[in-house]
Formats: sequence, structure tokens, C-alpha cells
Amino acid sequence: MPLILPGNVATATASTTYDVANSCRFDRGSSASMHITFSSAGDRQKFTFSFWIKRNKLGTQEVIFDTNFGGGASEHRILFDSSDRLEYYDYASSSITLKYVTNRVFRDISAWYHIVIAVDTTQGTAGNRVKIYINGTQETSFGTETQPSENLSTSLNTAVKHQIGTKNTGVNYLEAYLAEFVFIDGTQYANTDFGEFDSDSPRIWKPKDPSGLTFGTNGFYLDFEASGNLGNDANGGTDLTESNIVAGDQSTDTCTNNFAVMNSIAIHPSSTFTFSENNLQFATSSSTRGYWVSTIAVSSGKWYWEYKVTNNQSRTCVGIAGAPAATNNDPESGDHDDATIYTTINGKISYNSNSGTDNYYNQATGSDDIIIGCALDLTSSTNTIAFSIDGAWVTGSGTTSTDFANVLVNDDFTNVSSATNGQYFFIAGDDGGDQDIGGQANFGNPPFSISSGNADGNGYGNFEFAVPSGYFSLCTKNLAEYGG
Repeated sequence: MPLILPGNVATATASTTYDVANSCRFDRGSSASMHITFSSAGDRQKFTFSFWIKRNKLGTQEVIFDTNFGGGASEHRILFDSSDRLEYYDYASSSITLKYVTNRVFRDISAWYHIVIAVDTTQGTAGNRVKIYINGTQETSFGTETQPSENLSTSLNTAVKHQIGTKNTGVNYLEAYLAEFVFIDGTQYANTDFGEFDSDSPRIWKPKDPSGLTFGTNGFYLDFEASGNLGNDANGGTDLTESNIVAGDQSTDTCTNNFAVMNSIAIHPSSTFTFSENNLQFATSSSTRGYWVSTIAVSSGKWYWEYKVTNNQSRTCVGIAGAPAATNNDPESGDHDDATIYTTINGKISYNSNSGTDNYYNQATGSDDIIIGCALDLTSSTNTIAFSIDGAWVTGSGTTSTDFANVLVNDDFTNVSSATNGQYFFIAGDDGGDQDIGGQANFGNPPFSISSGNADGNGYGNFEFAVPSGYFSLCTKNLAEYGG
């Protein structure tokens, strides 16, 4: 897991002139979706889809876009299949008219993918009728490639319901972030109409403003900037209707500022955590003893995040860790690389594979809904970490204090300076294994309601409690501008 995601995402390392402010969280557990029924048919031969997507769930079929009519005899669909391949097909009168299934798999849950599907069935050359682009490069390797016949009229763009995030039958919901979702009616646009490679970092594909394109009769543009109407068509057409989507599903995690989330494929142990809320919430079973790590690691700078305990049962642990051992399933065990954690079972801060433990705070056990703040300072040779409980910083002698600087002096854990490759992941998990626990991570992109609202010094992130001066949320713009 790299410090800054590689060239398959637009990060702040790209000197982009177009900034994407918002995305929309499509939560599978909530059956979230959007739909629109066109009043009349549009162009069924020429059209383009363009969207950015950050996946959160793997190994199961997830529908991105779908329309069907005639009792399922005719469909037009974009999806990820259960093998995590991108699949695009058209089905008419119970027969496949076009179908593309990539050999490539899409399993990077830390990255944003840009997908363009550009169609013009009037093209004389069969290979030009459907063009699929991933992060600026045309996809040419397909396990299935059924090209459409010349002048095919697809099952898309008719006067029936078109849905984002599910099949029309209400199954196979999407668990992902979507940004800049564009549907063009009447034109097969090139991928370069929606993005470009950065001139200074030519492996980085970044978005372009699509608002000047011709959208046609039924085209629409979802920029997700209106929190009270996330289905708003920014092109000025008919808005999409939201289903089980609320204002809190608006996110600042986007293709131009990617925030950390829980890494649902890097868990110790690997099979006993349940993730939801787009990899910002987790729960364990009573037999679990383990933890997850963040999708982004840091090696320098000052970083702050919050963790809300939703089901504590005295066993919640929160903190940082170096590169975890493959067999490790307990932040306090010896099979571990440099963890420093706060554990609610005893109010102790433990560090360096349990080689040292100090009781810094007598936190009552079993408390739900507390928010644990975690502040990591990697700017000096004596790296430090500090914890807060509902905004009060943990100090020695079992007391609390708002004197954050004093906490750093008192809680100077030099042991955290020697992690593998100098990289640290934020972690949380179950220290005991005999009780159910659960919680929500806020790396600046909260899955829970914030009553106050506090950004970091760069104006990024949204936290319940004030971000200490000089500390920043874990997102790619801060990594590029501040260090990491």
C-alpha cells in the first residue's frame, strides 16, 4: 500500500486546474440508488458514459448503471462482476447484441478509476463502435468481446426507467463513491473530452470540466454538489430521483482529493470483519481478535483522525501501526511491527509490541458513542502520538487536559520511530476477541453526523472536534502539499 497512490488516480500531485468538490456515497446496505425515466427516446446509437468511481466492496456483482424493459427481455447495463471485472452489455429481445468483459480486474479500493464508455454503432469499422477507456487509456484486452452490428439500436435511451447503483429489479446494489457522472445523448465523445494526463506527471490522469459538452435530449451531468438534491442535473435538465440517499451521503472524497478509508482487504485476521458505509464502518463477531489498517500510510508530517465507538464492550483499540505481519491479529501481541494503541478496556496506551505499557487515562469501560481522537507527529526524531476522548486530551496521572502541547511532551513514544520503511497506518480493532465491537473512522470524510464541523489548517476535512494546530487530515492534497 503506497504512501501516495500511483498514476491510476488523480491526486494532488497533479497540477490540476479543475477541482472536483464532491462525490456521492452509494451504500449497498442502505439500498442506495438514483433513477430517471425519460419522457421520450433519445439517440440509441450514439452516446457516451463518463464517471469516476472508488470501489468499496469486492467479489460480488455490483451494478453501476442499468435499464431494462419488456420484463427483462431487453437490458443495457454497466457493472462489476463477481470476479471484479468490468462488464458492459446490451440485451434485446432475449439476445445479447453487444458484450464486453475486461480481462483486467478492478480491486484497488484505495484508488479512483475513471471509466469512459463511448458508443457509435453507425461506425463502419466494428472496432470503433464501442470504445472503453480506463484512466485515459483505451481498453483492448477482453475475455468477452461481442461487437455490435452496424447501426444497432440499443436498449438504452428509451422512455423507461434508467438507474444508477442497482438493477431495475432492486438487487446487486453498488457500494462505492461516484463522482462526475456524465451521460451524453447523441455523441461518441473521446476520453480526452473528460480528462487529460498531467503535463508534469504524465502517468497521472486528471479530470476536465465536462460542462461545455453537448448533452443532447436525455443527457445529464451529476456533480453531487447540492447536498439537499444529490440527483441534481448540473446541466439543467430533469433531476434524477434519489432512493435511500440523504444529504449525509455527499462526500468530499473525490478523484482530485482522495481520502483514506478502512482497508477491507488488509485485515488481521482476514475473514471476520464486516465493513459498511463505504469502508468507514466495521463490526466484529464475538470470536474476533484483530484490526484493520488505513488505505493510506504516512512517514512524515502531522496527522489527525477520529474514531467513533458504536459498540465498545470494553475491547476497542485505536492507534497506529507499522507494516503489519501477515499472521498478526492483535495490536498488543508480539507478532507485530511497532504499534501504539489506546485500549478502552483499561485506559492504557500500549506501544512497541507490548514491550511497554502506561496507564495514562482511567477511561470507563463499555462506553458507546465516544469519539477517540488520534494525533500523530512524525516531524522530529522523537516521534509522538496523543489521544483524546471526546475532545479532552489524555495525559499522565489519570487526568485530562486541553493542553495539547503538554500531551506531546509527556507522551513521547520514541518507539514509534522504527516501523518498517518508516510508514505508519492508522488502525482500529478488537483487543479481546470475546465480545462484539464496532466503530466508524473519520479521516476527514465522516460517515456519521458532525454537530460542530472542524476543518484542518488547509481547509480539508470535517471533524467533530478541533484539529490541533499544524495537524492535517489524511487526504492526497495534504500528502502532496504538506508531506507524508
